[in-house]
Amino acid sequence: MTDATTAPALRTLPSVMIPGLACSPRLFAPQLPTLWQFGPVTIANTLQHNRIADMAKAILDQAPAQFVLLGLSMGGYIALEIMRQAPERVIGLCIMNSSARADTAESQKNRQRLMALAVEGRLQLATEMNFPRSVHPAHRHDKDLLATVLAMAKETGVASYIQQQEAILHRIDSLPWLAAITCPTLIMVGDQDQLTPLPLAQELSQSIAGSKLRILANCGHLSTLEQAEQVNRALQQWLSKLQTA
Repeated sequence: MTDATTAPALRTLPSVMIPGLACSPRLFAPQLPTLWQFGPVTIANTLQHNRIADMAKAILDQAPAQFVLLGLSMGGYIALEIMRQAPERVIGLCIMNSSARADTAESQKNRQRLMALAVEGRLQLATEMNFPRSVHPAHRHDKDLLATVLAMAKETGVASYIQQQEAILHRIDSLPWLAAITCPTLIMVGDQDQLTPLPLAQELSQSIAGSKLRILANCGHLSTLEQAEQVNRALQQWLSKLQTA
């Protein structure tokens, strides 16, 4: 048996969380108590740049020397760029509801349509239009969830929304870089994620050696809000193993 005097010390795991498009720290509010158990938590600022590489550099400039990196959707794109710029600083990587691929032509047209609405001062309409595709069908009429999404869009604002969309539009294809990722990696995806469907998560997992794939039941694209308990359990298990590795 071991007691408090003989048990090995658990290492601290600072975490850096990167929100998605038009998302504020509210996106990760349900995860903070779980991550906080393992170390200091930083929610990265994504409001200042219109290129993924510049966002990644700015985040690295403010991040701890070493950290666990978590990104959802656009945050996943930025996280993959961080893995290119400074892989030695990342203890563990969690990519949520994201993809390594560049935008399709159809996605680019949709983004440009939403950007045009934002430029016209109709960011709320653009957000409401995109909401049904962002969540599980069972959550399309969830007024509280929609209110949170609208609040995040308001907090990030029109200028940052346009910059973020530009960054996503011009992101590179990260598939050729995935084999270089060697840190422990967890991939999460909703079973009915319409924006970054399951095959894209499977592609990520298959391309990153040793990675784990967690498929979240009854979940769309906004997993941290839609299925917070499932996400937290997955993070708890993953970080617990990472802490003792």
